[in-house]
Amino acid sequence: MNISRAINLANFIVIIGLLFILTGCSSVFDKHIEYEYIEPDHYPVLKAIGYAPLSAQPGKNDTQKMLMAVKVSKLEAYRELTEQVYGQNISSTMTVKGAIAQNDGLQGQVNGVIRGAKVVKSYSAGDTYVTELELDMKRVHDLYITQVKPRKIKRVTYY
Repeated sequence: MNISRAINLANFIVIIGLLFILTGCSSVFDKHIEYEYIEPDHYPVLKAIGYAPLSAQPGKNDTQKMLMAVKVSKLEAYRELTEQVYGQNISSTMTVKGAIAQNDGLQGQVNGVIRGAKVVKSYSAGDTYVTELELDMKRVHDLYITQVKPRKIKRVTYY
């Protein structure tokens, strides 16, 4: 009878130990986390200008050439904004033979997404069409917040 009592006591201790362990782990799952949204102190306004020659555009008449120049100048302005936001990837190659440069190459690439830019001005200046764009980073931040909702932990309450 002494042995069965010791076994029962050992089982009781094991069960109590498991309950303490499980109770301790449950506090990890019983918590409430409050998040706080992060906002920068300063929002810059970026500006870009795109140019396109009117006479060099493809088209049967001046109106078609003007429409093409409008599109090209706008794309050039967007490219300039993209360079300001994301930077430009530059690749360079050079071949040297006998301490004399044989071949020299330079390539630039811009890649990115611009949201929230607005056309400030679009006008013709002689044989060139000009488009001026503006990108208010406050507007970009607001668009970003609506999509991603970045946050940091403000407070954790355990139950």
